[in-house]
Amino acid sequence: MSFNDPDAVARYAEGPVRQVPGFHGLQQMAHVLLAETVPEDGHVLVLGAGGGLELKAFADAHAGWRFTGVDPSAEMLALATTTLGPLAPRAQLVAGYIDDAPPGPFDGGTCLLTLHFLPPEQRLHTLVEVRRRLAPGAPFVVAHHSVDDAADARERWLSRYAAFAVASGIPAANMANAAAAISARLPLLTPAQDEALLREAGFVDIDLFYAAFSFRGWVARTPR
Repeated sequence: MSFNDPDAVARYAEGPVRQVPGFHGLQQMAHVLLAETVPEDGHVLVLGAGGGLELKAFADAHAGWRFTGVDPSAEMLALATTTLGPLAPRAQLVAGYIDDAPPGPFDGGTCLLTLHFLPPEQRLHTLVEVRRRLAPGAPFVVAHHSVDDAADARERWLSRYAAFAVASGIPAANMANAAAAISARLPLLTPAQDEALLREAGFVDIDLFYAAFSFRGWVARTPR
């Protein structure tokens, strides 16, 4: 989808639940992992916050948390404000990329279903800048497409991703096109490469917590 197309943005909320296995569970696990160390009045950085789905899930679960949400799409941030409704005053929304985010320090951070759009050098830059904005010992939760680079493994897992979405009600032709586009156009990394980038960016205690067809998710921390 085009994240600058108002009609597509309005339909965005329907997509993740149908395309990402365990989407609501992923959000719940993310805020549970954050809550291990984020205080009751903590400030959380949410990168790729457009749409506001995780912002609302986190805000509903933790009444004292404040958020800074960053996304390059003004239309998606407008949707996030609508999604948050009366919770919107607890979130500062920033149009841009990680370099446009406030310096922090934040008590925790997330980047869900976003990093797979970035090539390795931009991912590393993004991860370094996230780490610089987090307080010592702060948790960072990240999840996105991450598959083995062997052609047969990549196609197998992307076909399963597509089959899940079809089983959830998305037309098969749409998902066949989506899986082919992801394979051809997204700069997908392997799980080992994703973990290596987290380490290179300066994160420690990197643990896999989520694996669902072509998706993987990790929790890591900044050094104390």
